[in-house]
Amino acid sequence: MMSKEKKRKVEVVVLSDIHLGTFGCRAKEVLRYLKSIDPKTIVLNGDIIDIWQFNKHFFPKSHMKVIKHLTSLLSKNKKIYYVTGNHDEMLRKFKGFQLGSFEIVNKLILTLDNKKAWIFHGDVFDNSVNHSKWLAKLGGFGYDLLILINVFVNLISRLLKRGRVSFSKRIKNGVKGALNHINNFESTVAEIAISNGYDFVVCGHIHQPKMQMISNRQGQEVLYLNSGDWIENLTALEYNNKSWKLYEYANDPVAQNIENEQASEPEEIKIGFNSKQLFNELFEEFKFNPVKAN
Repeated sequence: MMSKEKKRKVEVVVLSDIHLGTFGCRAKEVLRYLKSIDPKTIVLNGDIIDIWQFNKHFFPKSHMKVIKHLTSLLSKNKKIYYVTGNHDEMLRKFKGFQLGSFEIVNKLILTLDNKKAWIFHGDVFDNSVNHSKWLAKLGGFGYDLLILINVFVNLISRLLKRGRVSFSKRIKNGVKGALNHINNFESTVAEIAISNGYDFVVCGHIHQPKMQMISNRQGQEVLYLNSGDWIENLTALEYNNKSWKLYEYANDPVAQNIENEQASEPEEIKIGFNSKQLFNELFEEFKFNPVKAN
């Protein structure tokens, strides 16, 4: 185990789209990353546990280790915000819940060195999730199947001493409709952030890690940040010394060489909820000033 002295100090770390409980989740890599840093504040920005695709027959030890590690940080006075997403929308029923330094929220505003960061998962601005949830869930199952196939292909690729391939990333980058969807999402959240006077807008949801200044037609700017995911990109956002950084696990040999420990199997948890009602409540919470047109 890495000693505390050797861990990287991080003021704020933002992770999203881990999707614990699915075949594609890279839980071992998540845990190695978490063990390599000493954060003051952790923001879990949605889709951490994938309740949409939750299967009581599939929740490996490696997935439980991530949860166990995060809960252990609470005893060390680390602040943890759990920002709800669409795949873990059940937790929206518990918004406002606090236990020690742990808090469940639908959105979060952090003041960082006199600048405001607006943090939320992002599904509230995604029409495919809001108006066609059955289609979004079907797409989620298809994505998980694609990841399973990808795992098998990468196993063969390693045996042949070739690099990793990502089918879903190639599909998203090659389909014009997917690119338009991503661009529309980014411009929409940036416009709203600018109109509300935020300096940073921090999202997840679309599995596209990015740091980019986005401006509106009046020339006003906001720094758009997306933490990516822990299915394919293995990325996070880190805030230190008045600046943001896009972390990439692939470029971190220290985290890659950390050994993981054993943990016991989790117990099954069943909780019922009304997803439509929860989303309507979420939308009401996201009250913002309308974007002014020219």
